[in-house]
Amino acid sequence: MRVGPDYHVEVAGFHYSVPATLIRQQIDARLTATTVEFFHCGQRVAAHARRHGGERHSTVPEHMPAAHRRYAEWSPERFERDAGDLGPNTVALIRAILASRPHPEQGFRTCRGVLKLFRGPNRARAEAVSARALEIGATTADSIASILRNNLDRVRSPTRPEAPTLDHANIRGSRYFH
Repeated sequence: MRVGPDYHVEVAGFHYSVPATLIRQQIDARLTATTVEFFHCGQRVAAHARRHGGERHSTVPEHMPAAHRRYAEWSPERFERDAGDLGPNTVALIRAILASRPHPEQGFRTCRGVLKLFRGPNRARAEAVSARALEIGATTADSIASILRNNLDRVRSPTRPEAPTLDHANIRGSRYFH
């Protein structure tokens, strides 16, 4: 059998990982009731507990290419932990970004981009930018970069003046509607 481009091999409807260095290589498999083993040039290169139901993929992290392994380590908890090094506003911003997407995974790249933007500024600035982003509902890396670039975290947000109460004979008041 041949290793697929995703470094997995299909056996009895289930997909098992082998080292990514074997992509498109020919390998052999040995199946028992409880184990699936893979061999390349007579050497065992991978072994998995055999699956008979449930999850269709069995992936050993060491089999992944380095880039895939780094992506597999991404999680909402990881981004929140990284943001926690900067402060509570940054954690809240990361949570808002993840919550603004239908699936948290869709916000991972944005979270990564935002945390990368915050590598340069000091913690206080990152916190101020995060607070401003939360205030205006900014949840994209571009809008947060704009806050940084234009120093909007250093500008007080405009407050709306309170409308004066109208006192006039034609004003009905709240009792009119009950």
